[in-house]
Amino acid sequence: MSQRSPGILRRLFGGFWNLITWLRVALLNLIFLLLLIIFIASLWPAKAPQLGEDNLLVLAPSGLLVDEYTYIDPLTQLLEETTPDQVETLVSDLVTAIDLATEDKRITAMAMDLDSLLGAGISKMEEVGVALERFKAAGKPIYAYGSNLTQQQYYLASYADEIHLNPLGAVLVTGFATYRNYFKETLDKLAVSMHIFRAGEYKDAMEPFMRNDMSQASKENNQLWLDELWGVYSSRVEEQRNLPKGALNDFINTMDKSLAEHQGDSAKLALDAGLVDQLSTRSQFQQQLAVKLGTKPDDGLTFQQYLAMHHSTYVPLHRDRVAVITARGLISQGEQPSGETGDESFLALLQQVQEDTSIKALVIRLDSGGGGVQASENIRLGLVQLANERPIPIVISMGSIAASGAYWIATAGDEIWATPTTITGSIGVFGAFATFEKSLDKIGVSTDGLSTTALAGAVRADRELSPMAEDLLQQGINHMYSVFLGLVADARNSSPEEIDKIAQGRVWSGNTALELGLVDRLGNLEDVIARAAELAELDHYEVQHIIKPLSPMEQFLSELNRAEVVQEVRTVMGKHQASSGLPPSLVTHLQSLLAPWQMLDAMNDPRASYAMCLVCLAP
Repeated sequence: MSQRSPGILRRLFGGFWNLITWLRVALLNLIFLLLLIIFIASLWPAKAPQLGEDNLLVLAPSGLLVDEYTYIDPLTQLLEETTPDQVETLVSDLVTAIDLATEDKRITAMAMDLDSLLGAGISKMEEVGVALERFKAAGKPIYAYGSNLTQQQYYLASYADEIHLNPLGAVLVTGFATYRNYFKETLDKLAVSMHIFRAGEYKDAMEPFMRNDMSQASKENNQLWLDELWGVYSSRVEEQRNLPKGALNDFINTMDKSLAEHQGDSAKLALDAGLVDQLSTRSQFQQQLAVKLGTKPDDGLTFQQYLAMHHSTYVPLHRDRVAVITARGLISQGEQPSGETGDESFLALLQQVQEDTSIKALVIRLDSGGGGVQASENIRLGLVQLANERPIPIVISMGSIAASGAYWIATAGDEIWATPTTITGSIGVFGAFATFEKSLDKIGVSTDGLSTTALAGAVRADRELSPMAEDLLQQGINHMYSVFLGLVADARNSSPEEIDKIAQGRVWSGNTALELGLVDRLGNLEDVIARAAELAELDHYEVQHIIKPLSPMEQFLSELNRAEVVQEVRTVMGKHQASSGLPPSLVTHLQSLLAPWQMLDAMNDPRASYAMCLVCLAP
């Protein structure tokens, strides 16, 4: 019997399916081939541009000035077409680029474009400012431009020889302030019981959950450091701009009347007040620099390009090294990404130092308001162990913020350095958690059961906290505070009783901390590195920043994202990162509103004990 051949429809659909399979395989192969080409291209060294004479360095920091990048997953970077240096700028990169340019005869001037700078603590801006002063001292002029100069942008602009402001812009300097949202009434309406335990009259991190306003003790303490930091800001600006003492305060406090006299023209007001030198559009600014220097900022060399050129030709000359490890953000337990400080992550970095015999000194850069007591203690013990096993100098460098748990860590250093505007201190401890027994009662949920002891089941979110449990928790907080006082007293050659007089959760500026004996010296990160090298008796050395390494896949995706081929493809396709469309001031307010709740969510100390300063935000 003869076999029937497939029908025409079956042959037609079979051929169509084979075509789809072929196209699918071909497309996957093409994608793989494209990724392979991009990867190879990313590994191929780019040809560094050659510098001639009379080059203009363009300083255009973007996002926030930070000591360490916040971790962004490389896959997210690739998909969202962004890199960490587009949302944050490393202070060390700015200072290094400026100092290299100061000594480089091929760099003759600098243009600062400040429109993309979103914010920075005054301590970080001071470090950049000192480098700018060195650049000017070498006889090299600085020109600054801003469409609207915010308070942080204007501080850096004040170091320029000329400040150009857009004719429709303004100098938005208002002074420093600290305001917080308070949730006590909200919690009462929701019938949520917040249990707060603290040691230190001025330890106000939990006040938003305890009160509907700022306590008098908190107001008194916060006013002190706010006034000190504003005094530094205003005096620096007045000095740089050759303005009489008090001119900046007068400008702000009489702005309504002065602006009315200028018919609402903020740019003209800033010009007449001596805050800027000229009103220019961006195009006019470009043309004027072209006439003065022979080069437009658009044709200048960005500080990122300049650093890349230096790194591509740099050959280490010395084996001995001073290592720098940064502890930034919330201090908590476990592995944490860059931009936060996990005790396990930090200890892994210390292990790198332990194993590298070329490292002769260590600098710990603190830029944190603290966190969990246990995590802070684990890091301190890690530093003590390192010092015992490898007796190298360990010097602490405080950045914008080094308070509470960060100061706990600082006690392990041979010396503690701060900048004049560092926010530090906040030596105190608190504990907090919420119970919802009243909330549950409102919706008809009750809790009942049995226990074998007075403490079994005593700490539950659905039950009222017993007096015995409250007493035990408060005693635990008091003990942690006494331990904190003892650590500080030992480190500062004092007594717990004397430290208690300046502790109690009070926040101090770096200047005042020096007077009180909480720090040894004032200086920036460069000063601290030099001091660590001096203690290690190093005449010649390299500086090595120890950071958490990326996994092989993360490294691949990161390199892929930075590849020139990828950048060119994006340029051709005209893709741009989407913006939220929200005003920056609203974004900032929403972030501050969420901050206390995000902090509660991030708390993971096993004994619910925290050395943290929520109000310690760099103004």
